[in-house]
Amino acid sequence: MSKTPSPESPFKGKTGLARVWNAFFYSLAGLQAAYRHEDAFRQEVWLAVLLIPTALLSPASGIGKALMVASVLLVLVVELLNSAVEAAVDRISLDHHDLAKRAKDIGSAAVFVSLANVPLVWGLVLWG
Repeated sequence: MSKTPSPESPFKGKTGLARVWNAFFYSLAGLQAAYRHEDAFRQEVWLAVLLIPTALLSPASGIGKALMVASVLLVLVVELLNSAVEAAVDRISLDHHDLAKRAKDIGSAAVFVSLANVPLVWGLVLWG
């Protein structure tokens, strides 16, 4: 009797602490790849390097500081997801396709919204 192939990735065999350990290094590799290959991510990291200490040194309450830092970190998270979508789309094909353009444009819009959120949150915390 032949065994039915699993729909799961063959790389998903680790469990427990081994999985957490591997995931940690995959995450570091992802951050390194984004920093090396994505100009926008690099710029946003440097923006975070400036804004996060500024938020922590601000006269805002603890919750206010947390919101300010979270708004900056959200930009990095959305940029990472956008970069992943772009890389996957480009892996499939570099040819022009309306759905590929739509996917990339929507990812870009998500980054834009997250960036617009930063001055909104900071303004509300500091002057609201």
